[in-house]
Amino acid sequence: MNLRSKVDSQPAYVLHANPFRETSLIVEVFSRDFGRVALLARGARRPRSAIRGLMMAFQPLEISWSGKGEVLNLMKAEWQGGQPLLVGDALFCGYYLNELLMNLLPREDAHEQLFASYAQMLGTIFTHEMKPMEVEILVAEVGLEPAGDQMFHILYDGTVMDERDYAAIGGDAETINVRLAESWTDGLDRAAAIAVGVAAIGGPD
Repeated sequence: MNLRSKVDSQPAYVLHANPFRETSLIVEVFSRDFGRVALLARGARRPRSAIRGLMMAFQPLEISWSGKGEVLNLMKAEWQGGQPLLVGDALFCGYYLNELLMNLLPREDAHEQLFASYAQMLGTIFTHEMKPMEVEILVAEVGLEPAGDQMFHILYDGTVMDERDYAAIGGDAETINVRLAESWTDGLDRAAAIAVGVAAIGGPD
C-alpha cells in the first residue's frame, strides 16, 4: 500500500508532538504497518478539539491520514483504551523508549514485530513493580578519522568496558549484540548502520 494516500484505521502510538502555528500539532507516530510517520493534527490544540486529549504518548490509538509530502494530514484518531497513564520511573522509561524509536527508525519503514514489542513493553513497565534503576551509560568519542573513534560502556556498578564498532545496553543487550555480530561489517555508511541496528533490535521476522 502506498503511504502517500489515504490510510484508514491504522493502530499507532504517539512518539512526539510539537506545537505548529497557533492551534495545531506536528505529531510523530509509530504505526503498525507504516512505521514512523509525521502527521499534521489541525486544530488539535483548540479547547473543543475532538482529538485534543488523544495526542498523548503511550496511549493505543487507531488513526487515519491522507495527503502527500513529508508531513501528512491526520484525519481521525480514536483511543483504543486499556492503557493507564504512566507515572514515575515507568514514565521515564517510556520517554526513553520513545526517544530511541525517534532517533533509530527512519520514516515510512514498517516494523510490525517491533510495534508489537513496543506495545507489550508499555504494558510491562506499567503492570510490573519498578525495581531501583540500574543505569548503564554509553559514552562515544568521535575522532577526526575512524581509527580515532572510541566507545565506552559504563555498567551500573561503575565497571568500564571498551567497545568496538557497536554496542547494545539494557535488558536484551546480549541477544541484540549477537544479532549485530552476525550482520555488522566494516565500512557501513550511516544509513546502512542504522538499518543493521534496527534489524538487530527488532529481531528475526
